[in-house]
Amino acid sequence: MALTDTINSHITTAMKAKDALRLSPLRMLKAALMNKSVELGRDLEDPEVMQVISSLVKQRRDSVDQFSKAGRIDLAEKETAEITVLEIYLPPAATVSEIEAAVAAAIAETGATSAKDMGKVMKAVMPKLAGKNADGRTISESVRRTLGV
Repeated sequence: MALTDTINSHITTAMKAKDALRLSPLRMLKAALMNKSVELGRDLEDPEVMQVISSLVKQRRDSVDQFSKAGRIDLAEKETAEITVLEIYLPPAATVSEIEAAVAAAIAETGATSAKDMGKVMKAVMPKLAGKNADGRTISESVRRTLGV
């Protein structure tokens, strides 16, 4: 079953159960998927669906940071709940050790030695973590730590 079909069936289930906490982010996800589909002029494939979900999760994480800084804990909690619903459709998150191993391999591969090489390292790390749910910010911090920046 395609990921979009799974999402649609979960929307139906949430509607029948009157589960507003799950229904709201799922509807938002469906709208984002439809927008992307119209933009591309075709149905989305599963990797593209995961990209859309990842970008929505990233937006929610940024919102949580902003709401927390502004003292709006109620809105931060709402966004966190939406992240939990959306992350169900993403592959498992990459572990810290997997990220560090990929960073070490990329540094060895590129011969990076300083902060100037960070772009090359990031470009080499990302394909190694493809298929894993890896946050770019976490990867970037690991690269900085390893390079001693």
